[in-house]
Amino acid sequence: MGSGQVTDWQGKHVTVAGLGVSGIPAAKVLHGLGAKVTVVNDGDDARAREQAAELEALGVTVRLGDGATLPDSTQLVVTAPGWKPDKPLFTAARAAGVEIWGDVELAWRLRGPDAAPWLAVTGTNGKTTTVQMLASILKAAGLRTAAVGNIGVSLLDAVLGDEPYDVLAVELSSYQLHWAPSLRAHSAAVLNLAPDHLDWHGSMEAYAADKGRVYEGNRVACVYNVADKATEDLVRAADVEEGCRAVGFTLGTPGPSQLGVVEGILVDRAFVENRHKNAQELAEVSDVRPPAPHNIANALAAAALARAFGVPARAVRDGLRAFTPDAHRIAHVADVDGVAYVDDSKATNTHAAEASLAAYESIVWIAGGLAKGATFDELVAKSAKRLRGVVLIGADRALIRDALARHAPEVPVVDLDRTDTGAMLQAVQEAGRLAVRGDTVLLAPACASMDMFANYNKRGDAFAEAVRELGAGT
Repeated sequence: MGSGQVTDWQGKHVTVAGLGVSGIPAAKVLHGLGAKVTVVNDGDDARAREQAAELEALGVTVRLGDGATLPDSTQLVVTAPGWKPDKPLFTAARAAGVEIWGDVELAWRLRGPDAAPWLAVTGTNGKTTTVQMLASILKAAGLRTAAVGNIGVSLLDAVLGDEPYDVLAVELSSYQLHWAPSLRAHSAAVLNLAPDHLDWHGSMEAYAADKGRVYEGNRVACVYNVADKATEDLVRAADVEEGCRAVGFTLGTPGPSQLGVVEGILVDRAFVENRHKNAQELAEVSDVRPPAPHNIANALAAAALARAFGVPARAVRDGLRAFTPDAHRIAHVADVDGVAYVDDSKATNTHAAEASLAAYESIVWIAGGLAKGATFDELVAKSAKRLRGVVLIGADRALIRDALARHAPEVPVVDLDRTDTGAMLQAVQEAGRLAVRGDTVLLAPACASMDMFANYNKRGDAFAEAVRELGAGT
């Protein structure tokens, strides 16, 4: 499909659902194109009124405190990705035959005829890291690119900017994919699938189906995780362009049409001549930072998408070497008395925590927070043999404590019943007491942070500060 561009926005009545990081730019862009824009928003607080005033000064209509009623004469709804599909506004729009687009769909439709192709990444965990690795590899190949979507440059800015890109590395959430029906990527990857956001999607099947939309219409490669059959199932179900290939990534030895690992080397058996006999060395495992198993998987997925775009092997190595992970993603904070302290505060669900725990042999685990409906039996059972001890914090720590009692009863547990600002310092001190030389104290909470901290970044910062204080006292 081409750009799908709507050429005549003049006077078109568009309702933008939601202020915030996607709604405000969408409203400004649409207004600039000549549309008659009305923004509706559930909230009516001081921040919303400030944002509304900014838009109203441009000539945009803003309706605060009522995000449920469809404005008269609406011809298109553009929604913030987080708005749930069962909102009354959308029910009314569907009943009136009005299309609903997300910000990603809007950006896709506004692309010019010679727009840069998109290499898209989705999955429950690892999206941001993989997209940043991909952008680093593309840059190492001399291509003008950006990491966009959920991160970095706004997609609308990227497609409407004056300087054209050669290719875009696009992170897409299940929410964004739900509201992007006409998106057609050059190539795409689903990294993994685990229960998440089920309150929004309604079921695991609906969640997986929205993730699978990323493969629709792919031209060159649908990249899937060999260790996660659900991702391959989504490839099989996708309607792709003729000649598009399924390409797997694996932490083991790759078969034909796969990327994998052989004796510490990342190798490609998909984008080579005679892939049944030949393999191309791409990089060493040591070029990936940190070289934890799930991060090597991220690197292989990024490499697969880059290779699908025709990037040479050397650029994969150079791009991975140049990549620096974001904070709070398996970040080594310090060694204190022979014990490593690692911050993976970004591990806000069980799937991410499981990957983090798999990276170390002997662990004192700091866990807990808001469970978001998760259960912990599978996580604890899989990780029990690695646990030297556990320190529990946060509102839903009892759920993890009970799972530990069932599956790892011999592991010592410290249960901290406090949520004040000193709680993390005490957690780190208790973990230090449980640890012996050679152990790793790992903050991988498997829970959201908002019961005690503003976000996972603040939680990770508190952990790092506590480790520094611990180190200063030794």
